[in-house]
Amino acid sequence: MKITEIKAYPVWVGHRNQCLVKVETDEGIFGWGEAGLSGRELAVVGAVQHYREFLLGANPFNIAALWQEMYRSQYFEGGRVLTAAISAIDIALYDIMGKALGVPVYQLLGGKHRDYVPCFATTPASSQEQLIDNVKLLQEHGWTVIRTTPAGKPEWSTPSSDAKGQSSHIFEPRESLGITAGWLSKLREEVGQELVLGIDYHHRLTVAEAASFCQRMPAGTLDFLEEPIRDESPEAYEALRRMTDIPFAIGEEMSSKWQFLPYIERGITDFARIDVCNVGGLTESMKVAAMAEAHYIDLMPHNPLGPVCTAATIHLAAAVPNFSWLEVRTSPTETLKFSDADIFPVQPGLEGSRFPVPDTPGLGVEVNEELIKKQSFKFWEAPRLKKRDGSYTNW
Repeated sequence: MKITEIKAYPVWVGHRNQCLVKVETDEGIFGWGEAGLSGRELAVVGAVQHYREFLLGANPFNIAALWQEMYRSQYFEGGRVLTAAISAIDIALYDIMGKALGVPVYQLLGGKHRDYVPCFATTPASSQEQLIDNVKLLQEHGWTVIRTTPAGKPEWSTPSSDAKGQSSHIFEPRESLGITAGWLSKLREEVGQELVLGIDYHHRLTVAEAASFCQRMPAGTLDFLEEPIRDESPEAYEALRRMTDIPFAIGEEMSSKWQFLPYIERGITDFARIDVCNVGGLTESMKVAAMAEAHYIDLMPHNPLGPVCTAATIHLAAAVPNFSWLEVRTSPTETLKFSDADIFPVQPGLEGSRFPVPDTPGLGVEVNEELIKKQSFKFWEAPRLKKRDGSYTNW
């Protein structure tokens, strides 16, 4: 079997672009992958085109060797653009192999450890009362792991636009700390101790701000604090670790095992927020999972994309022993449109708060290629957050 074509489709689905990649072979078997560098999909498409030039004619079963060739074939190794492209191709190659052998992808990764993949829900709220009501509603529907988002006053979420139409929002990190800590403390009192409760601060804080936030809540309020600061400096996270004992969930920005390495070896993170569509696909994800397992750290995958990403992550979750929960953005309190039944006629189906592990060959996803050919790419930019003095802060 040989690779005969690699096609990239950056297309608008729901509320954002998805960068889907199809790898075809001379035996008529093809596979689908997805890249996760949201907002910079055209850069990934360019990288895929470079890889296509030397991957045509290769044996698609040599997944690990092809990964090495893609990663090491240029002088400038790695980086989020390249590993996002590698991720999509790598996932598609596993889809091909699974289909060719008639087995689900998790069998290629060593077989499954679990029959279903537990998930966590996310619930934003504009008031403490709404937050409590939303979490109680999720509990009533069987959700036991719930992630919240920072509190905000109305003016913090009021958008404005610049001359180019780019939306921006006012966000003062310091002002959010006390309100958010108060909401979460009250929430824990209301919902009890059995619920697993976390918050995603989306790297909007400094070390001092994150420490102040943690210190404003009683012990046991949070089970995890996700991405409170940016990930470029492990030393900064180590400084924060010395000031709080709340477990950290870190890793969705990381694009290689080497980026994960200091966070795992130095005990900085407690949950590995691996993104299979950015870190280097299933090949690299399994290596990160093994490193994490050796340090008693569970995976808590990032999953903000479409059905191809979800399916690949389900197979990863099935194949590793050290797994906690998978992110989903569809629940009774939140529905972000990442999917379309016409574009993805076969895709993973959420059953309550978990995904059953599929037994179909490959990833278990079908893509309507003729329909996505008709879809357009739309330039999209993430919201710009600014302080009142006009300076940028993190989204």
